[in-house]
Parts: sequence; C-alpha cells; structure tokens
Amino acid sequence: MNDATRRAQVSYRVRLLHALRKEPEWESLTPAELITVRDAANRTASSRFSRVITGFPDRGAAITWQDVSLPDRVIPVRVYRPTRTTSAALPLVVHIHGGAYVGTATQCDWANSRLAARLPAVVVSVEHRLLAPGTPLAAAVDDGWDVLRHVVTEAADWGIDPARVAVAGESCGGLIAAMAAIRARDADLPVQAQVLVNPAVDPTATMLDYPSMTDPGDSPMLPVARLRFFQRLAGADAGAVSPIHADLHDVAPALILVPTVDPIADHGRRYAERLRESGTPVRLFEHPGAPHAFIALPGLVPQAKTALTQVTEFLSDRLAARRSPRQRR
Repeated sequence: MNDATRRAQVSYRVRLLHALRKEPEWESLTPAELITVRDAANRTASSRFSRVITGFPDRGAAITWQDVSLPDRVIPVRVYRPTRTTSAALPLVVHIHGGAYVGTATQCDWANSRLAARLPAVVVSVEHRLLAPGTPLAAAVDDGWDVLRHVVTEAADWGIDPARVAVAGESCGGLIAAMAAIRARDADLPVQAQVLVNPAVDPTATMLDYPSMTDPGDSPMLPVARLRFFQRLAGADAGAVSPIHADLHDVAPALILVPTVDPIADHGRRYAERLRESGTPVRLFEHPGAPHAFIALPGLVPQAKTALTQVTEFLSDRLAARRSPRQRR
C-alpha cells in the first residue's frame, strides 16, 4: 500500500482537524513557547467541547484526581473506579497518556472509564512530568514506575488485588508502560499484562530510521517534526529508557495495537518481534487507515471502538484470575 492510499484511508474529519490546526515550529521552539503550546493543548484536551472528539466518559465509572505522595515528589493521578460497589479487591491497570511533552490523563477518559466499568478494574492514569529542557524522558519513566510500585505496595489502601496488575499506554506513554513492565520484572513485582498502543519505543539516535518514517511518513496526528523534537528532549541517556534495546526476557505478555497511518508504526511492529524473540507472548493488531493516537479519538476514528474491545478482551483474560509470576504465560 503506497503513501497516497494510506492517507486516503484516514477519515475526512481527521484530515480536516489536522488542516485546521496550526503546527508550531517545533525545531525552533523556546522553553517558554513550549509551555505556552503545552498549556493551550492541555486546556483544549480537558475541555467539554473536546469530548465530541475524545469521547464522553462511561457513566459506569467514577473519576477523581488523587495525589501519590513519594519521598521526593508528589505525582497527580486520575483514578477511575467502577460505580458498581463490591467488597472484593479489583484488578489494577496503571495507564500512561501519550504526548511526551504535552498531554494529560483527561484526554484518555473515554477509554479508561470504559476499562474501569467493563473489566471491572481500578485504572490509575499517571500525570507524569512532561518532557522539557531539564526534564528528560527518564523523569517521566520514573514517574510511571514509581506510581505502579507505590499503588501495588499500598494495595489495601487502593482496594486493588496486587496479583492482578497490568500496565498500559499510548505513544510515549506506551514507552513508559513498557519500561514499567521491564522494571517490574527486575523488581519481581507481578505484572500480568502490558498494553501498548502506537508505542514510541525507540527514542535513541535510530528513532527515525524505520521504514514507516517515510511510508506513510507524516500522520495527520503526528508530523515527523514532532518526533524530532521528542528525540531532542528525550535526553542524552535515552538509550537507558529505550524498551526496544532492553533485555525483554520474562516481561509480561503484551498486546500491541498499530495504526497504519503512523510514522512510528514500525516501532510497534519491531517491538512485537523483539518480544517474540525473547519468548514473550504477544498479540499484534494493525488498524488500517487509523492515524496515530486513534484510540483517544473515538469521535473521529471508528477504529477506536474496535481497539478498545481488543484491549478489554485481552485484559479480561489476563486479569481474570489470580496468577503467580511463574503463571503469567
């Protein structure tokens, strides 16, 4: 399938939204301008008007903000709980939103509220530190891991079952989730599943060397210029938080969702190959015609509903019963 055919598959509404947006000059953006762009984008993503695009929350879930207090910092998290009361401890899904240097947990209310209501589960979405000059990718990775470890350690306070835990994320959030799964393995913390949606798993010097960077190349939701900016902000030690270059033996089984109109589509495909090579069970689903960030755009991209069904079914299977770390496969 050539570039023109891939682009034609993207819905007219997505292409119109992209045409109406004014892309900043990412390569020349100053730190102050980045803050301005970020704040405006996050206000828009959190607005009620944006729900037409990002989807309305499921009424079967209650949504609150909480703070995770760590010895050296406080991390806000957005918590989704099923409204149907139960005395039993629920599975935990630690989720990380996409965006890297922009983004907020609120933009993922549509999917996270449905996971909470339908699994059912407690979903904790991490409002991690956003990348900026002086705040490298490693800081965001630490936030994802530290929230996961804290909530599991304090399982009784959170009403979760520490034997039924999953991580999930989109784009850069997929990278953070994948790194959390790797660190969980090293710490012997049981994680039963990882869900990675259009993950950006290679922030190193080879980030732009994948074929999907030119075919399809720019996505309506992710111009390659944004990836260059992300690569620049990731920091000199990006290799240390690059899942695709890590030892992947004995990490949690994975579900990877890849939209085909996405410059980082091959990140997800190659990561699935690496997991299989390590002996880790993987389910890979491609979504033809879907752009980057599609699961957060149910009002524009019909494939979002199919993707959510795939995520729900995968997590229902992985979190259905108590499993020891040796039973994860």
